[in-house]
Amino acid sequence: MYEFAIGGMSKKLTILIFVFLTGVDGFGAVAPRQGLLRDGFVVRGIDGEVSGPDSNDRWFFEFGSDVSDNIAVVEKGTRLQLLPSSTLEKIVADVNERSGEAYQLWGRITKYRGRNFIFPVFFLPLSKIKQPQLSEPQQKPEPNEPPPPEKYKDEPVINEPNDILAVPQEIVEKLDARRIETSKHPAVEVVKRPPVKPLQQDAGRIFQRDTILADRTGFILSHTMDGSHRAEKNMQYGFVFDALGRKIPKTSYRLLPCEALELAEQRQSAELETLQFRVAGIVTKYKDQNYLLLQKATQVFSYGNFAR
Repeated sequence: MYEFAIGGMSKKLTILIFVFLTGVDGFGAVAPRQGLLRDGFVVRGIDGEVSGPDSNDRWFFEFGSDVSDNIAVVEKGTRLQLLPSSTLEKIVADVNERSGEAYQLWGRITKYRGRNFIFPVFFLPLSKIKQPQLSEPQQKPEPNEPPPPEKYKDEPVINEPNDILAVPQEIVEKLDARRIETSKHPAVEVVKRPPVKPLQQDAGRIFQRDTILADRTGFILSHTMDGSHRAEKNMQYGFVFDALGRKIPKTSYRLLPCEALELAEQRQSAELETLQFRVAGIVTKYKDQNYLLLQKATQVFSYGNFAR
């Protein structure tokens, strides 16, 4: 920090230089900077475009405007990967059905190994509004100049205060026919409605709803898609329930990238044995595969390691 020997102004200049270098405004708030959005930040009704799939069957959402969590800001045009979920399955079905790209999205931001992802929870398809083409108004003759009879013979007079609104004859005939038809039905007749189709169904497939998993104990295990244990970029993690010695099939979930998973990985990498975690999160399903978005993963200690 530089000091300027200008009498009593040195302290004031020092403070101003400090404020300028730290990026703090006059109210004490830190201005948002370009970077990663915080884990757990919720985006509400952000407009953008959906694109995909790529060679790895991944779908992306491109922001149509800047997004800020008051700490970091993501500029317009940034693409983030959409995490597998039941909502993503609905988005994919909608894209394939109407070939649309513009959507309004609600979701949760996750952060994992220096990248942001979006866990979608709700969406609305958007379409461009076609502007109607207005026809040019017809020019009426001057009041003193009578119009030609063949041109204005059948044209109604508009904005005439004493004009009588005449009902076309074809509409009158339809109203009379409807009046006669309805009079034949008895007053106590019950109208049968068609059966209601099941909701959330597309091409014989019923979409599953997300559920909450809370206070369950198990293990976080890792494996790679190609069977090797060296390439971390192909590493996938799964959560397997602890059967507690019982002979029951072990249910497992694929873990979605988030900050809680990254912290659990760091904890597991510091130990030689497989650690046990008590987790809570959101259970979802995508293409008949179960996924888990961790909200919390707490290590469980046994009776023999209270000193750790």
